[in-house]
Amino acid sequence: MVQYIRAIDSISSNLAEGFGRYGKKDKIKFYRYSFGSIKESQNWTQKALIRKLITKDQYRHIMEKINKLPREINHLIKYTNEKLSI
Repeated sequence: MVQYIRAIDSISSNLAEGFGRYGKKDKIKFYRYSFGSIKESQNWTQKALIRKLITKDQYRHIMEKINKLPREINHLIKYTNEKLSI
């Protein structure tokens, strides 16, 4: 369960670290790291359901939120690419 929490926390941590960077490439690198954390979080959520640590309703709610994130992060990457010069 600790790894699950770390994976979820890592999504926002990588985004925050990206925001704190000055260069475009550095920002985007951390935004992309968050994609890996999203995949890991999806995996741990599935395992939590299989192990009956969460209900099906909780699973659906969590996955609904997690599955929206890649699109949002892609928008952030696109915006960063277009608006920053370095």
